[in-house]
Amino acid sequence: MRFGLDLGTTRTIAAAVDRGNYPIVTVEDSLGDTHDFIPSVVALKADRIVAGWDAIEVGQDHPSFVRSFKRLLSEPNVTEATPVYLGDHVHPLGAVLEAFAENVVTALRAFQTQLGDTSPIEVVIGVPANSHSAQRLLTMSAFSATGITVVGLVNEPSAAAFEYTHRHARTLNSKRQAIVVYDLGGGTFDSSLIRIDGTHHEVVSSIGISRLGGDDFDEILLQCALKAAGRQHDAFGKRAKNTLLDESRNAKEALVPQSRRLVLEIGDDDITVPVNKFYEAATPLVEKSLSIMEPLIGVDDLKDSDIAGIYLVGGGSSLPLVSRLLRERFGRRVHRSPFPSGSTAVGLAIAADPSSGFHLRDRVARGIGVFREHDSGRAVSFDPLIAPDTDSATVAKRCYKAVHNIGWFRFVEYSTVSEDGSPGDISLLSEIKIPFDSSITDVDATEISRFDGPEVEETITVNDNGVASISIKILGGVTVEHTI
Repeated sequence: MRFGLDLGTTRTIAAAVDRGNYPIVTVEDSLGDTHDFIPSVVALKADRIVAGWDAIEVGQDHPSFVRSFKRLLSEPNVTEATPVYLGDHVHPLGAVLEAFAENVVTALRAFQTQLGDTSPIEVVIGVPANSHSAQRLLTMSAFSATGITVVGLVNEPSAAAFEYTHRHARTLNSKRQAIVVYDLGGGTFDSSLIRIDGTHHEVVSSIGISRLGGDDFDEILLQCALKAAGRQHDAFGKRAKNTLLDESRNAKEALVPQSRRLVLEIGDDDITVPVNKFYEAATPLVEKSLSIMEPLIGVDDLKDSDIAGIYLVGGGSSLPLVSRLLRERFGRRVHRSPFPSGSTAVGLAIAADPSSGFHLRDRVARGIGVFREHDSGRAVSFDPLIAPDTDSATVAKRCYKAVHNIGWFRFVEYSTVSEDGSPGDISLLSEIKIPFDSSITDVDATEISRFDGPEVEETITVNDNGVASISIKILGGVTVEHTI
């Protein structure tokens, strides 16, 4: 059985492929109550990592309880060994991800059993459009370790566009063949311009912010409440802070356009925060997302474009302030998904369905380049190998004659390049030292110097899932291959 899986920062939602329908997977908690999501949280039960509703049962005030651990995946130098602190215990991120993946797959198997299906489970997983190779590979590895088949990764805004076409096909015509997906989740913001011709979707460009989402709005609301209570300078322990953030999240999610005040329980007091005060403090975050998205639109008025609409998805877009500010800026062609938290999961299920007839030509939002040593190691230059917004399956090659005894490469992913050629928003892919002089046995103990070296062939490959691999081949000598 196939599923689409939206691995969210605060909530993980799955949708099943069921004979042309894409129902949201329901999950039972320890009390037997059903939910349409799995909390993206982990905790320790004795010495075992538990996740989802099992972690909620351990207790949100438990010292080992951790929420929004997915944000670690967006860190520039993240690896499977990146430490995750669960109270006084430290576990590698890879182990935490695998524990969470096992919890999610258990829920999928339970849903599958209810339908009487015993076929192998296959999933298409959503990832932020702005995610780097390490984030993509760690996500794939964690779910593959559970024994299921990861059919592929799809950028979350691209998946949401599938759901838009499935639900709003009537808004697309010969004059309006594009949409902009505005995806504000619990921890990340992504936006993509996508051209649509029937069931064929082509990503024109994507852009995003790795750390902007609903969690940040929760923090802002909490600070507003603490200020109203005169306790903004109080020190709170981790458990107390988690409880207050839960209060903030619950109050925020209960907001409707007509709301005038929010009430949070802080200690023994009920603290009232006027909605306009909260919106005033939160507006700069929304405006930041708008300024990032604006280059995708390229016009002041959507009437002058072929854009059928701006589609708001992701749990963070449920905040009424978001749709209000977008409509003030772009008018009536702003559409909020009726189920913003689940639209990406439904789109991923459509992507997983071989009979849907939907096709996607996606692009890599982040480029790949390398810093190279030159002038006998006294200077460094940047060589952009694959530009941002390149087709997701691509290969770049460099062939040259080595002029130093050692090659020292720092391969990175980047989002922008300044006028002076410097990359911006970089994350390290790999740092490789390789001897071009075959007599060198210890590259770290050898000084870089001029050398009449051999011919070298570099190959950078990005596969359909946006994961990069590097091959450095010394013609007539060794080959170094590295998958990120």
